[in-house]
Amino acid sequence: METDTRAHAGGATVTDPVTGHLLDGRYRIGPRIARGGMASVYEALDTRLDRTCAVKVMHSGLGDDTAFADRFKREARAAARLNHPNVVNVFDQGDDPAIDGGTLYLVMELVRGHTLRDVIRDEAPMQPAKALAYMEPIVSALAAAHRSGLIHRDIKPENVLIADEQAGARVKVADFGLAKAVSADTQHTATGGVIIGTVSYLAPELVVDGSCDARADVYAAGVVLYELLTGEKPHAGESPIAIAYKHVHEDVPPPSRLAPGVPAYVDALVARATARDRDQRPADAGVLLHQLHRVSQALAGGVWDDEELTADLAPPPHTVEPAGPIGHVEPTQAFTEDTNAFEILPVAPQVVEPAPATEPLAARPRPVLQPQPLAVPPHGPPPRATTSRRPRRSRRGPVLLVLALAIALAVGLGTYWFGWARYTATPGVIGLTQKAAEARLDRAGLDVKLGHPTYSESVPKGRVLDTDPAPGSRVLDHGTVTLTMSLGKERYAVPKLARMTVDQAQDALLKRHLAYGRSIMRYDDSAPNGMVIGSDPAAGRREPPGFQVDLVVSRGPRPIHIRDWTGKRAAHAISALQGKGLQVDASDQEYSDTVPKGHVISQEPVGRVLHRGDTVSLTVSKGPELVAIPGDLRSMPVDAATQLLEGLGFHVKVENSDIYLGLGYVASSDPGPGSMARKGSTVVLKIV
Repeated sequence: METDTRAHAGGATVTDPVTGHLLDGRYRIGPRIARGGMASVYEALDTRLDRTCAVKVMHSGLGDDTAFADRFKREARAAARLNHPNVVNVFDQGDDPAIDGGTLYLVMELVRGHTLRDVIRDEAPMQPAKALAYMEPIVSALAAAHRSGLIHRDIKPENVLIADEQAGARVKVADFGLAKAVSADTQHTATGGVIIGTVSYLAPELVVDGSCDARADVYAAGVVLYELLTGEKPHAGESPIAIAYKHVHEDVPPPSRLAPGVPAYVDALVARATARDRDQRPADAGVLLHQLHRVSQALAGGVWDDEELTADLAPPPHTVEPAGPIGHVEPTQAFTEDTNAFEILPVAPQVVEPAPATEPLAARPRPVLQPQPLAVPPHGPPPRATTSRRPRRSRRGPVLLVLALAIALAVGLGTYWFGWARYTATPGVIGLTQKAAEARLDRAGLDVKLGHPTYSESVPKGRVLDTDPAPGSRVLDHGTVTLTMSLGKERYAVPKLARMTVDQAQDALLKRHLAYGRSIMRYDDSAPNGMVIGSDPAAGRREPPGFQVDLVVSRGPRPIHIRDWTGKRAAHAISALQGKGLQVDASDQEYSDTVPKGHVISQEPVGRVLHRGDTVSLTVSKGPELVAIPGDLRSMPVDAATQLLEGLGFHVKVENSDIYLGLGYVASSDPGPGSMARKGSTVVLKIV
């Protein structure tokens, strides 16, 4: 797919009609991020699961074609069956009738990063080992699809996504939109006279008769490998139909023609994968993956020339012409070059014959010479030649000839020496240890110089990452080859950031070549507000340069809101307060005539926000205070008994007993002597 860059001349962005819609009541459509031949891709929010995803929406009007719509729906079912780390996940599929009368859509994993097309534009041509490192996950994904009976049908750099570094830089194959289950009755791509794919990567059989199997994906993968190695597409033309013609009638050239550093067995791998006769290609991506691993092992071992491997991979020398000329393609068929559609308009079919090959001289027809009459001079026969003296042979001729031969020989020897003989080919030492590389270069009569070591994501530490000159390049005998050693993967440990301010933590990350991501605020009882208490990932984790590290920042102690426990049971209050991390002081106890025993009389503080560890003081009721009624009240004068009881805190009420005689002595009391009575209560004295 191509990135959407629609804009007015004045710079104002054209509003996409789908952006902003809530698709099917679930997916909030955001900005458009790509546009292809049959659909556009948008960043979206799944409001149900609260996650960001990519939504592929079929172009308006295409859903009216029932066959096309059915193929789009089959994409979801086919792609969802694939469970592979190098395949973009498919989450959902549906049809929203609210947009343009019906909009088919597909919900996929959102991969933030760039495409393989960007890599080719910036880095190709690249070393064979690096090119194969990009191809391995692509072919691995195709192998998983082929095992499941699926064909991708549109392998090209635009459909290979490379996630950002923080996502692990994982390579993922996207857009199984043309994938279709392989079965006995569905072996053709041409549905309704339309060939779907990208012309620069179409296998010849797709152009000739539309037949398609797993070997079409193998062909496209071989073309992508050629492009990584050379930076160019194998076939070029003024129109898509001209490029398709070349795929049918011309072999993919060896990559070494444009990139001299490519070994012969890599040329053979490309030739095998892109053989015009599909019977000569690997049967599927699984076989191609095995062959790719063999080539990768040879490169890692520094093997420059492996005749056995080259012979094993190279296709047979004979060439099988395709079943028919490209001109037999139906007028309604369409080819695309990258993402630009090209349709052949309905005109009369025209057979395009290949240009005649140059014939050998012996095979060319000789001109027929017609006999001409002998011309006779008008004045009779020519005069007879006069006899002359024989000239003397000059000696200068042989001398000059010998001199010319000597000069030519000297020039030839000089040209051979200065142009070829004193040169040798740089041995392949990439992937070897420094000691092994120096030994191999020494055996080749070359000196070694160490360049600046460089970090590498693919070459282990202590191994040769690159050479100058490159492997296979010409270098003078006893010349110098500069080795660039690998430092391994560039990783930096996340520093310990706890107890720093946010600014200090950001500075510490920059010093470690790491980036600040975001601040995650959390309550912490021991760190004041604004202090860093941790990081994600944790301190000590080693991450690539530029990796974003999130800071965990303290919001201070968590606030605790407490209720008023006055009048409630003290035991319940103590348990609840301690459960919130508060300290409780319930040592203050008092008598209370109004608050039952064991209940809270008062609380301090009340109505304030506390924090873990703060103290709450409770005053607990001991109940009413009880005092013993004196036991010697009987026979005591009433005045003395009254004074005694009032001194103990009682109220006194005097009544005459049933046998009152007027003596003024206490006969009995209520409550009786020795019993416990609440202080402040009334004691009734009976007198005689």
